[in-house]
Amino acid sequence: MKKYFFPVFIATVFMWACSTNTDTKAKSDKESYNITKEELLKKEQKSPQYFLVAKGNNKKNILGQTVVKGTIINIATIAAYKDVNIKLSFYSKTGALLETDNETVYETLGPGKSKDFKTKYFAPKGTDSVALKILSATVVLK
Repeated sequence: MKKYFFPVFIATVFMWACSTNTDTKAKSDKESYNITKEELLKKEQKSPQYFLVAKGNNKKNILGQTVVKGTIINIATIAAYKDVNIKLSFYSKTGALLETDNETVYETLGPGKSKDFKTKYFAPKGTDSVALKILSATVVLK
């Protein structure tokens, strides 16, 4: 009986040590993940313009208006945004800035989502292209 006690005791201690280490490591990994997630959320909330992308194109309609069709893409992984303020810059063929205007898209964009928008302007004469830039957005708090 004594000769089986020592190997069983060693095996029990070894198993207990391994399981405790695994549980501690799992808790540590989860805490580390939560801390990283909170830091990322703070960054995304602080600077929405870095996590929103505006793409689009323009054309003229029969009334002479410049029709801008675009898409706003939220590349953030955690934060959601709403009421996105976009700067529209109208340029000539030579690249001269003719006029700027602001447009607000009243939609909510979750992480990784996109929204289409369409707007019409009587752009200045000689407008060849329109550039889009995100100025700001409101962070949606959960």
